[in-house]
Amino acid sequence: MPLTSTMPKAEASAVSSLAPAVAGDVLATAVQARQQTEGEAHQADRAFHAMLARLTGGISPVALLLAYTDWLSHLAASPQRQIEISQEAVQDAKRLIESAQQYLKPDQGPWSLIKPQPQDRRFARPEWESPPFNLFAQAFLLGEQWWHNATTGVRGVAKQNEAIVEFSVRQMLNVLAPSNFAATNPEVLQKAFQSGGENFLLGWQNFCSDWMRLLSGGKASANAGDFVVGETVATSRGKVVFRNELIELIQYYPVTGKVHPEPILIVPAWIMKYYILDLSPQNSLVSYLTGQGFTVFMISWRNPGAADRDIAFDDYRVLGVEAALAAIEDIVPGRQVHALGYCLGGTLLSIAAATMAREGDNRLKSINLLAAQTDFTEAGELTLFINESQVTFLEDMTWQHGVLDTTQMAGAFQLLRSNDLIWSRMTRDYLMGERAPPSDLMAWNADATRLPYRMHSEYLRKLFLDNDLAEGRYLVEGKPISLADIHTPMFVVGTLRDHVAPWKSTYKINFLVDADVTYLLTSGGHNAGIVAPPSEQGHSYRVRTKPAHATYTGPDEWLKTVAPVEGSWWPEWTKWLAARSGELSEPPRIGTAEGRNLPDAPGDYVRG
Repeated sequence: MPLTSTMPKAEASAVSSLAPAVAGDVLATAVQARQQTEGEAHQADRAFHAMLARLTGGISPVALLLAYTDWLSHLAASPQRQIEISQEAVQDAKRLIESAQQYLKPDQGPWSLIKPQPQDRRFARPEWESPPFNLFAQAFLLGEQWWHNATTGVRGVAKQNEAIVEFSVRQMLNVLAPSNFAATNPEVLQKAFQSGGENFLLGWQNFCSDWMRLLSGGKASANAGDFVVGETVATSRGKVVFRNELIELIQYYPVTGKVHPEPILIVPAWIMKYYILDLSPQNSLVSYLTGQGFTVFMISWRNPGAADRDIAFDDYRVLGVEAALAAIEDIVPGRQVHALGYCLGGTLLSIAAATMAREGDNRLKSINLLAAQTDFTEAGELTLFINESQVTFLEDMTWQHGVLDTTQMAGAFQLLRSNDLIWSRMTRDYLMGERAPPSDLMAWNADATRLPYRMHSEYLRKLFLDNDLAEGRYLVEGKPISLADIHTPMFVVGTLRDHVAPWKSTYKINFLVDADVTYLLTSGGHNAGIVAPPSEQGHSYRVRTKPAHATYTGPDEWLKTVAPVEGSWWPEWTKWLAARSGELSEPPRIGTAEGRNLPDAPGDYVRG
């Protein structure tokens, strides 16, 4: 059963209305019984799928087979396309041989055939411009380009199948990059020459250390360093003022004499620990907000275990957002709230806001979304394997364990940036014999969470697979909600290099709601773009407000016409909040008498 309890039914006012209700209950009971029987009958199949998932890393072999069958069969039926890619292979080989023969000529540039993509940092060091290593890199890049052309542009192949084939081939090629091998990596060879081979000894020690940590059930990375929750990260002074089965609500102490009357409620994602927004004091969004005169509340989600398998997605709305708003109402009665949702927390906040709009609930003063999606049709490479076969496979995998394990979720995110998060790290740790300096962001990234079976299944099906929220089919308490019912001013942040929530996907909020939307696009990725304190150099952003009645501008045109601004986006946002907040007044009390025995921040749930 989900955590939310079933409310008793009201009595029918007439006998004529009683029969349909009874019939509906009987039908619902019959359907539920049938589904339970089917689930029990298929337990052997689900157990087999779960066993397969351990061998495949959670990727459905059937989904892969269907994608490759689609591509290969259409390629086999396209003789002209076969000729084109064959000719391209011959031309590339000829160009590479000619380049190798003329490599020592003074007019021969280091990247005469092909250059790495701007985001590809594997060959960025000057050592890669010298022969023969530059030739190795160019041969690899030419092969990578050829495979991209061979796996795309075949007429008749389904777009999703094409993307699956291209992505999987790219992942296999990444394994073979010359930067991953000591004999073809000039940086590794130079380090070995300078250290007398000591880097290989240190790399072996790093490998053994990581392996022992994995065998003991610990984290695979030593980059967490000495960052400890409550001591060096998540250190903003606050108190847990409310607790239920799913959340602890933290209220932070004011640091200014006067504060804005409207508090801020932060709804982080539960696929991450909340303190991504309260890292070290110098890059804590919580600390920055309290320093700007805002009263801040933060939801800290409990990390579920196998016994929590039946927690539903809507439980996060009821026991999370709704419960937090009710607790804030007890502390600061009669005040509207600035609500902020990050990543999946922003999706949940959008659902909660649309539900509140449907019910005429006006407790939200503004809605603020950070790297959060409400339309999942262009949700990036995470959606490559979101089809019926893959979702069923993932459901069976989490069904057996009750939760989606931390390693499975972390592995999926790492694949999206395998060059940076897997192979470059292995080269540095095991071939160079080095370790990346510890950082608070890396420590937080290693502090993973789990997802309940039922919630994860509903999330994949209703949002990713069926896109119910954007298309008006998402049900809350048995009735559909519509994002178009939202009229509350919104501040929406996308990040330029986001692999989890691509900015063009987050931009779609502009035509989904009937509200004034201030859209801000910041530099950086899903995490580093959001954690962008003003004291840190190298940040920039673009921002423009679209009134509810204004005509729609597409993302490409928006990007061309909105000028970039140097600096952090945090001051821009707090200025926007302050313009929609009341005059400064005395800070509110901390919690209520009922929460007197609860712990200080960061609380207990964050340590789970």
